Amino acid sequence: MDNLAKPKNRALFLVSVAVTGAFAGAAVWLFFFAMEHGIDYLWTEIPHMLGVASPELASGPFGFLPYPFFVCLLGGLLIGLYEKMTGTKTDDLNQVMVKVKRDGRYPYDNLGKLSLAALLPLLFGGSIGPEAGLTGVIAGLCSWVGDRMCRFGAEFRQLTLLGTQAALTALFTAPVFGFVAPLAGSADGDEGFASDEIAIKLPKAQKTVVYGIAIAGGLGTYLLLGQLVGGGMGMPRFESAEVGNLELTWLIPLSLIGTICGWLYFVSEHASEALSHAIGERPVVKAMLAGLALAICGTVLPYTMFAGETQADVLMETYMTIPAGVLIATGLVKAVLTPALINMGWRGGHFFPVIFSGVSLGYGLAILTGADPVFCVAVCTASTMGAVMRQPIMVVGLLLMCFPLKGIVCMIIAAVIAAGIPLPKPLRK
Repeated sequence: MDNLAKPKNRALFLVSVAVTGAFAGAAVWLFFFAMEHGIDYLWTEIPHMLGVASPELASGPFGFLPYPFFVCLLGGLLIGLYEKMTGTKTDDLNQVMVKVKRDGRYPYDNLGKLSLAALLPLLFGGSIGPEAGLTGVIAGLCSWVGDRMCRFGAEFRQLTLLGTQAALTALFTAPVFGFVAPLAGSADGDEGFASDEIAIKLPKAQKTVVYGIAIAGGLGTYLLLGQLVGGGMGMPRFESAEVGNLELTWLIPLSLIGTICGWLYFVSEHASEALSHAIGERPVVKAMLAGLALAICGTVLPYTMFAGETQADVLMETYMTIPAGVLIATGLVKAVLTPALINMGWRGGHFFPVIFSGVSLGYGLAILTGADPVFCVAVCTASTMGAVMRQPIMVVGLLLMCFPLKGIVCMIIAAVIAAGIPLPKPLRK
């Protein structure tokens, strides 16, 4: 008789799922809390003490270089030295999910080093997302819990998958994405990932309940801690959109522009991979070159720095005060900068930065076209993400809660167009 069929073990399993989800949500919140305070200290408190009023643009303490050069080059040095001394490299989100799906677990013997490796590039202004390294840490923690619970049944090892799923939900505050991520394939279109069956041996209806419990535990705990203590981050939320004849006229052109923005991501990815290979095993050199590129971009276009979640909220209120060309350039440059940083040692995720690329691009094009800004942002974000992820279902699951209902249909169309246009052969792996 299956261990999970026993009422006591079934009840214990469901309680464990809820606790694991809550644990994952709390871990995500704690990571973000540390990240936000570290960024505030490095980019606000220290410049204030040095008398640098605006760290993005003002001159540094020696008067001849902008402040980002000091911070980003220091960050590159520390990131490179840390990798050289510890050999610690964070997996991207796709690699984490593949390992969890394939093995039912994730290594947890190096979690302290992995946590710091995930945090460092974010503190120093990296144009990367937190989802990669953080998801690996949480998957490792959940594996540790599952290993100690497996005496009640082999199914308890599946707490790793459920905890990772809850972490994705809390990371993006997007329940639909957390639910479909393990089902719809990998984060960047690895079809092999989607071909295997989910290993939790429950009827489909009960499996859905188990997923729901994990997601509710993760998202609920994350939001509760954010309300009680503060901190946390999440996807931007846009207000009502207007979709009239003018907007529909621009639907296809905006989708194609977003697709081109997504293609730039792959251009940069291929070029930076080649450069990284040419430099070889010199992590300090690569990380400092990445820091220099980040500093240059951040000095000229300040919003190309950081993950992009906070910057997206700022753009909602201020985009009309920024020239359209600057907004469009910011979106395109950020799409190029993110994969370059990742391949040169500033490892992290690409979801938040690519979303911000679409947001900035959409606002710039809204100014030029006169179309509704939320409509433009929805279409550009969905098409940019669709071009990068190649999976419209995943794009919709990720962005569903960001935009009003009027923008959802246009967003789906844009994601389908972008994902449906084949990548040029030189950009394919």
